Order: sequence, then structure tokens, then C-alpha cells
Amino acid sequence: MLWGKVLRSSISSGRIKRIDVSRARQVPGVKTVITGEDVSGLKGGRRVYDMPILADGVVRFIGEKVAAVAAETEEAAERAVDLIEVEYEELEPVLDPLEAIKPTATLIHPDVVSYKGLPVKLEAPSNTFIYISWKKGDVEAGFRQSDIIVDNTFTTNNVHHAYIEPHSCVAKADPSGGAEIWSCSKVPYVVRDQVATAVRVDPEKLVIHPCYIGGDFGGKGDFMDIPVCYFLSLKSGRPVKMVMDYDEEFTAGNPRHSSIIRVRTGVKKDGTLVAHHMEFIFDSGAYGAFKPNGLLQGPRECPGPYKIPHGLVEERMVYTNKIPCGHMRAPGDPQGAFANESQMDLVARRLSMDPAEFRRKNLMSDGDELPTGGEVHYIKAQETLEMALKESGYFKPKPKNTGRGIAVTQWLTNGGEGAVTVTIDEKGEVTVASAMLDQGAGTYTVLCEIVGEELQVPLEKIRAMSLDTKTGRKDTGVGGSRATRVYGNAAYEAAIKTKEEIKRLAAEHLGGKPEDVIIANGGVLHRRAERRMTYGEIVKAVGSPIRAEGYYNDRTKVHDASMCAQVAEVEVDPETGQVKLKRFTTAHHTGTVLNPLMHQGQIDGGSVMGMGYALMEHLMVDGGKVVTANFGDYKIPTIQDIPELKTVVKEAATGSGPYNSMAIGETAIIPVAAAIANAVEDAVGVRMKSLPITAEETFGAMTKRS
Repeated sequence: MLWGKVLRSSISSGRIKRIDVSRARQVPGVKTVITGEDVSGLKGGRRVYDMPILADGVVRFIGEKVAAVAAETEEAAERAVDLIEVEYEELEPVLDPLEAIKPTATLIHPDVVSYKGLPVKLEAPSNTFIYISWKKGDVEAGFRQSDIIVDNTFTTNNVHHAYIEPHSCVAKADPSGGAEIWSCSKVPYVVRDQVATAVRVDPEKLVIHPCYIGGDFGGKGDFMDIPVCYFLSLKSGRPVKMVMDYDEEFTAGNPRHSSIIRVRTGVKKDGTLVAHHMEFIFDSGAYGAFKPNGLLQGPRECPGPYKIPHGLVEERMVYTNKIPCGHMRAPGDPQGAFANESQMDLVARRLSMDPAEFRRKNLMSDGDELPTGGEVHYIKAQETLEMALKESGYFKPKPKNTGRGIAVTQWLTNGGEGAVTVTIDEKGEVTVASAMLDQGAGTYTVLCEIVGEELQVPLEKIRAMSLDTKTGRKDTGVGGSRATRVYGNAAYEAAIKTKEEIKRLAAEHLGGKPEDVIIANGGVLHRRAERRMTYGEIVKAVGSPIRAEGYYNDRTKVHDASMCAQVAEVEVDPETGQVKLKRFTTAHHTGTVLNPLMHQGQIDGGSVMGMGYALMEHLMVDGGKVVTANFGDYKIPTIQDIPELKTVVKEAATGSGPYNSMAIGETAIIPVAAAIANAVEDAVGVRMKSLPITAEETFGAMTKRS
């Protein structure tokens, strides 16, 4: 196996005038070198195919792949990359999304109209490559009916997933164009199709092998370096391995989008919400290739769980000459919730109402419609808010410079397609197999628990098996908090089918009917004959394993909301602006909890990730260059940053998952930043409209106020 390394662009925008790889080829151990000329015209993407495999005559951001080397050792590959000479004609970059959307702005992608996968056809080339809107009622008529209109603009910055394992892959290509690929991807069939489209081969010629994933948070669903690795292998005739250094992750990965969000809200004097308009401008960076839909679906739900007769949400996805952005836990939701829930506090204060009372007045009830349309049968927004207020002591007295802030959100899970197979062998051992990749949430544990529950087999006697794309059944993969809904239901169906087959076979050997057979303790009992057979004995008697497949295919959004309300309590130092998060309460109204430990782990992890987003995380870009390219400069929360955490969970047998379960993976991260921003204003009277909320920014706001 060879090592692959890439040379990346040192400029934000420019044309490649010359690439000289002659010295790189002479390095001992180097087997092949490729440039954009070797893969000209080929583009990759998850939905929008706009990213060249290697820069094709043009570079669009600092960090773009320009050339690649495969060598016997990692050191030789790195040395060869350093010897590649590139001469650029540097062009003025477009770095501000507000400048990029102007008609006079330089086009970053002049050929964008011809790109495959655009969700909405473009009439003419534009840096705004996606525009979409969702609405209900007539928002302008709603504003005319309002007594007060509140208008604010909020901004958020790029943040990185900070998964511990960087992107990595191995490709073993054969002369026919087929390949075996090992990649830390949570969507193997999707990646297979992405790569096949990019390199122009039949997807069936590519086999994606499952690998453990060392952290995801939304970032491990893309092709990243796989097409480059494929061509290095194809050209060298050897398997090739590529692992991104972490500085490459920070400078060329797929971070959360920065955003500019304008929110206009119309209310009656009594606090009744009438109209709500949110305008999102997302800085996509140089490409849109890392998003499975091209756009972000989160904004549609960001007006929150409020009764608003007139709502409009507009989203613009804009090209700039910066790092390309992708999916990160609840893509688009934390940005929108920060703006929306901050706005709700500002509207309440404008009306001289307590923010909690304002929300109580306007929160949805079961059967109400969302602000952008669509009925929600089950939401329990009022109940969830009351749990958070009570558990946090929201109305209790508090010291000077201490504040409490509220934020709420709802989550309606997306669907998907997936299959799970249950097999029992002659030893009575149970295997749960699927092409699903567990990205760290413990989904295989849940699948095994479901099967164990139905077959009455202890967890330690069930093993899980990840299938490759050749032996598995094509699916949509993991993402969007849908894994338990999709694969859990498939596992439940497989377990029920297995149970029915066990009863049928046991009845044949014990005499009687299947309904006379009881499942118990890894075997069966005959009600009348009082005879017992283990699963292994049944399999031996039949002469072949017992096998059943469960399949789930429902791509619709559910109408039952997983609800979350949070209260942050902060202390602000008036002399430095330092914000200290003292307590944090998160309340959830959800379905049946299948695994309490993992359920709480998702809540804790999402909350802490939200704290980082609110208070410290910032992938800083200066002149197009990422300047926080290591964990010394890019700060994430440590144990000392985590306050006292309180969680209250209300279960109800309502949900689209097995045993009426609901999603939990993303709700906890969404309202955190808004709750903290609202708490800061409650503490010292300054409104923070940009993330992260640093001591410098807070002190500056306090100084301006005085």
C-alpha cells in the first residue's frame, strides 16, 4: 500500500499558469503524481456537483487540492508534495457574502448554471447558487395588521465538528475502473454513488467496506479525498491510503456555515404574534458539494414552535472564496434558533413582557400549524417549557450580574430507507447485520437490544455485523437523527419475522400450532407438551440457519415533535465581560426512551457542543485563510467549562421509532446559544447578536451602552 498526500492552494482565488511536478517525481519512493489535467472535467458532490477532484485550471480557496502524490512512505509523499512548483495568476477574492450577492460581484463559478444537482434551476449565473423559501399566509399583510414590528440582524461564524478522527480512506482500484474503498463514512451507499458519479464508473463496480468512525457530528457523509485516492491507486496500480492532517481538516474540511440572519416580527400590543419573516444568507464557501441537499433544511423549522398566522423563511446559499462548508449536527438549526429565540426575547422586552410569559402566550399546542405550514399532531411545547422553568428555578431571585435565559425548539425527524437482517445459527447465537454504519451514537447497541427484547436473548449473546455495499441492501445511511427510526424499525420487523419463523418451526417439531409456542430465555416452550427447545436445537433440526430481513422505507417527515426547552444561568464580570455559565437546564418531551444511558449521552453531548458554539468556538478566517488551524488556537469546551447540568425528560408512547420512540441526537444543541445570549442580556442588559459571545465582545457592548 502507498501513502497519498495532496498539495493545496496557497491563494484564495486565481488561475493556475503552470505546475511543475518533475522534482516530485524524482523523490525516491514516489510512484505517481497527478494534477488537474489528469482528471479534467470531473467534479464531485453530495447533491451539487461543483467541486473538481483536483483544481481544474482555477483555484477558489486557500486549501483547495491542486496536485496529489502516491509514494512508498508518508515521508516520501510529503517531501514530494513540497517539491511541486505552482505558478498562479492571482485574482481578487470575493470573501464577503453580502458583496458576493451583488449583481456586480465577480462570478466565482461562471458555469454554475450547468452544474448537476442544483435543487432549483438557475436562470443566469450567480454567486447565489441556491434560493429557496417556505411560507404560510401573507407576511406583508401580517405586518400591516401588527401594532409593533421588531427588526434585527444576527450573525454566526464558522465552527468545526472537532471529531477526533480526521477524514481517512483507502482505495484499491483495478484496471477495469472498479475499486474497493475503505472510508470513515456513515453513508456507504451514498458515498459509493458520489464517487461513481465523480469518477464516471458504474456504482456497482465500487465496493465500500465499513470502518469504525472516530467521531462524526454530521461531518462524515462526504467523499472528501476518496476520488483523489481512487485515481492515485488506478494510476499506480497499488492500494493507496490517505489521512488528512488536522490542519487540513481545519483549512479544507466541511465546517458549519457562517450566517447572516435578518428577523422581522410583527405583534399585537397584547403580545400576540402575527407575522414573522426570517432571511438567511449562508456563506457556502467555494463549493456546495458537501451538502446532501445543496441547501440547509434547518431554516424551515427555525421560526420555532409558535402560533404565527403569517410566516416566511427565505434562504440564500452563496459562493465565496473561502473554505467550503457542509453538514454539522442539526445543519442550519443552531444558527436560526440563535437568531429566532434571541428575537423572541427582544420582542418580549419591547412589549415589557417577561420572556417566559411571552412564550407561554404564543407556543403551539397539539394540532397547530408551524409558522411555515404543516400541522404538528403532537408537540407539548407548553408542557416542556414549564418543566424547564420549574427545574431551573427560573423565577427565583438571583444575584447581581446574574441572568437567566430561555430558548425552545422542536424537532421533526426525517425518514429514510434501511434494512436489518437477523440470523440464528446452530449454536443459537444471534447476529444482527446491516449496511448501517454506527457513527458513535450506539445505534447497533439499540438494534441488538430491540432484537434481544423480542427474542428474549441477553445482549451479550447477540453480535452485530456491518455489511459492505456488495453484501448489504442499498439504504440512505445515518444522519438527521433518523437512525433509530429507520434501522430500529427494520430491526423490530426482522425480530418479529424471526419470532414467527421460530414458532412455526418449533411447532412442526414439538407438535401443535405456532400459537402453542412461547418464546422464553433463548428458546421456546410448548404450552401443552411442556417441552423446551433452544434456538440452536431448532436450527440443527431444520438443518439451516433461521434468517429474516426487516426493511423500512418511509422518507416523510413525522408530525410528532421531539420538544426541547432550555434555561441558561450566567454570571457576567462587569470589569472584563467574561461570561461564566453557572447552570444549564434542558427539558425534553419525547417518546419512549430505549436506552437511558445513551439517551442522556446525546443530551449532554449536544448541550456541551452548543456551549462551545455559543461561547468560544470560532474557525477564524482572515483574508480567506483559516488562522485557527490547530486545537491550540481553535478552542472547544473542556471539563472546566461545563457547568452544573440538569436534565428533565418526559416520556410518552408517541413517536415514529420502534416502541414509539423519538429522535434525541440533535435537539439539545439547537437552543443553547440563544438561551445563553438571552441570559447575558438578563444579567447586564446588553444584547449579543453575534456568535461566539466572547469576553471582548461582551465588554465592548457594555462599554458602548455606558
